[in-house]
Amino acid sequence: MSTSNKVRKLSEVVEQRDRWRAEGKTVALANGVFDLIHVGHVRYLEGAKELADYLVVAVNSDASTRAYKGPGRPHIPEGERAEMVAALACTDRVLIFDEPNVRHIIRALKPDVHVKGTDYTPDTIPEADEVRAYGGRVAVAGDPKNHSTTELAQRLQAERGAK
Repeated sequence: MSTSNKVRKLSEVVEQRDRWRAEGKTVALANGVFDLIHVGHVRYLEGAKELADYLVVAVNSDASTRAYKGPGRPHIPEGERAEMVAALACTDRVLIFDEPNVRHIIRALKPDVHVKGTDYTPDTIPEADEVRAYGGRVAVAGDPKNHSTTELAQRLQAERGAK
């Protein structure tokens, strides 16, 4: 499937999820801003994919990113961030969301597993109650949180200022 065909609306992803479920397949949901994609993002998403047959990734919209990360973010527009995430071999579908969290996506999609990065534990995943309410599970994937878009952007800005 081409990269652009992987980026869909929530309603379309829910329809696809129903088809996957009918085939006996499992779905993982991961989410994030994915601004200035780095190896930590790749390891998180690859780890999430290992937990299910299909991986759906929810990407924060520009508005929700600004609300979450501050007025200087995102560095990359939402459509381009979604396309970059979709280009990764481990992702099967990507959607963009405006809300401050993914609870509404979890309610609609009912993924078999909701996956967060290693800055969380299974006990600190904010949406864990939502997932467990319908019998899903939560998991943590990726490498230790030693990669940061904020630090990368600051380093690039410092290097640019030093020239």
